Amino acid sequence: MSTATATAGTETGTAIGVARTARTARYQASRWLTLGVLLIASVYFLAPVWWLLVASTKTSSGLFAGNGFWFGDFALADNLRDVFTRQGGIYWQWLGNSALYAVGGAAGSTLISAMAGYALAKYRFRGRELTFNGVLAAVLVPQPLLAVPLYLMFSQLHLVNSYWAVLLPSTVSPFGVYLARIYAAASVPDELIEAGRIDGAGEFRIFATIALRVMSPALVTVFLFQFVAIWTNYLLPVLMLADDHLQPVTVGVVGWQAQRALGPGAPPLNIVVTAAMVSAIPLVIMFLSLQRFWRAGLTAGSVK
Repeated sequence: MSTATATAGTETGTAIGVARTARTARYQASRWLTLGVLLIASVYFLAPVWWLLVASTKTSSGLFAGNGFWFGDFALADNLRDVFTRQGGIYWQWLGNSALYAVGGAAGSTLISAMAGYALAKYRFRGRELTFNGVLAAVLVPQPLLAVPLYLMFSQLHLVNSYWAVLLPSTVSPFGVYLARIYAAASVPDELIEAGRIDGAGEFRIFATIALRVMSPALVTVFLFQFVAIWTNYLLPVLMLADDHLQPVTVGVVGWQAQRALGPGAPPLNIVVTAAMVSAIPLVIMFLSLQRFWRAGLTAGSVK
């Protein structure tokens, strides 16, 4: 009897070892497959960025000679000088316009999103869920569909070809309202609001001094998303603005590229590429400087 028991135990141990080995093999295969997919995705996204960085250091003829993904004749200083002095230094104006639209629009959008999200999360009123469902529906609407209606509306208000034609639409972000509502519901305790009311604080003071501070990591995320969306927006400003001195850098660089079809006097390709590279630097700086806040905001409310 003891021999049979020992044999059964040995077989059970062998079966467990085989199963464990199979699980380990599947885990290793899954791990290498995941790493392979991530590596391919990284190359796919980083290769254009690397090419842009390398191409901005080359002359116009050097772009078409040698390896496109490695440095050749280093002419970055000359390219930058040409970018910032061409057409009387209008590139500076384009960068300033983009900064105005992105910072002003993102700041206004963040404040409006915070107020709307806080109200939808912490106040009970008739039609609250219907309003929030409307916000969710607006998130699903592609922004290009709104460009022509906005143009017609702003034409009636005589705001076309002005800073307001880009700034005002940029202050509205349904996705920002959605995020702010989720963050406010998860991060602002009802007890904290009640404590403020007991101390005699008004509703706006509670929002400004308590809720905004608690929601600040999440609001940085909203600000960053909206900043990137406005900085990279092309359709709205190209539709609303006719004056070159009001254009953001995205429209300006595309305009330089379009001029190349006109013949002599147009910016060479290396200048267009360098201008595109410089226009991406503020986005990189924004991400790196705010990453501590927006990473915290993305996980807000995940653990209670």
